[in-house]
Amino acid sequence: MSLFDHVEFDQHEHVSYVCDPDSGLRAIIAIHNTQLGPAMGGTRYYPYLNDADALTDVLRLSRGMSYKSALARLPLGGGKSVIIGDPKMQKTPAQMRAFGRFLERLGGLYIAAEDSGTSVADMKIVREVTTHVSGCDDKQTLEGHTKSGDPSPATAYGCFLGIQAAVEYRLKRDDLNGLIVGIQGLGNVGYRLAEMLAEAGAHLIVTDINAEAVHRAERELDAKAVGLDDIYSQPMDIFAPCALGATVNPHTLEQLQASIIAGSANNQLDTAETGRRVHAKGLCYAPDYVINAGGIIDVCYEKQGNYDTDIVNQHIEGIYDTLMALFERSERDNMATSDLADTMARERLQPAPVQPT
Repeated sequence: MSLFDHVEFDQHEHVSYVCDPDSGLRAIIAIHNTQLGPAMGGTRYYPYLNDADALTDVLRLSRGMSYKSALARLPLGGGKSVIIGDPKMQKTPAQMRAFGRFLERLGGLYIAAEDSGTSVADMKIVREVTTHVSGCDDKQTLEGHTKSGDPSPATAYGCFLGIQAAVEYRLKRDDLNGLIVGIQGLGNVGYRLAEMLAEAGAHLIVTDINAEAVHRAERELDAKAVGLDDIYSQPMDIFAPCALGATVNPHTLEQLQASIIAGSANNQLDTAETGRRVHAKGLCYAPDYVINAGGIIDVCYEKQGNYDTDIVNQHIEGIYDTLMALFERSERDNMATSDLADTMARERLQPAPVQPT
């Protein structure tokens, strides 16, 4: 299939296939839109079944990054990169340096950061050969402690605020005490989100392919563990997808008992039509690239060189207001929040009108 005929191709500005035989690097870099600024987005390292799956993922993810930055009001475009392989078995410093050299060739058109399968340490290796990377620098917390460049805490904080917004709008409550939240995925973001929810008084149901993460949640957060495929049918108020995408689909939607879908995963809906089904069922859906924008906000300020924890947190807290406005407009216009968010993002990505001379 031609790239331009691909179902997920959305007028992407640039797609690079990257191969470095010496290190074994095989990657794809997709730049969706740079109308608002240079493209920024994470580098996912994942054992895709085939190259076609990797291309589909990077095209979807890069478009989501354009929309994410647009609705977060950041001076950034959208891009994403995927490295094909098992990060636990195949990832090496030589590969990350080779990836960095390809970034350097793009001349700043795309700025990388960490994502699933990559880490702050990986990005620091990339930074040895290029400046076009973020999420590397240590930062100060509000309590005066030092934290790493990992944007996961910022993503989790934004998701927590987004869940609060959905609960206020859908359940007419200003607290989470006693609510049941099903968390699918206990990675860097999912576990931090679980900690925040437990501290707020929510009861947790959790699942993950990592058994140790599940056992930790049972021990530390008094969470109930269920099987990977059993999470959907659990009695819960909020379903929080925090793993990979497309877990909200017609099959899982039939089982879902929650009234709110709000989590950190990218591309939670398998298709746009599923978003309309969510709306038709009366569920409150927080569009993924709106609720999980905390991380890109964090690394954007780092890259600009003006990182201030108070200002960054204030920007992340705007996610709450954006979602409340989305929920209200969705109800008023009888339009799925997923479609509405896409529409609003595309409006912000339109080129400025040319002024007559």
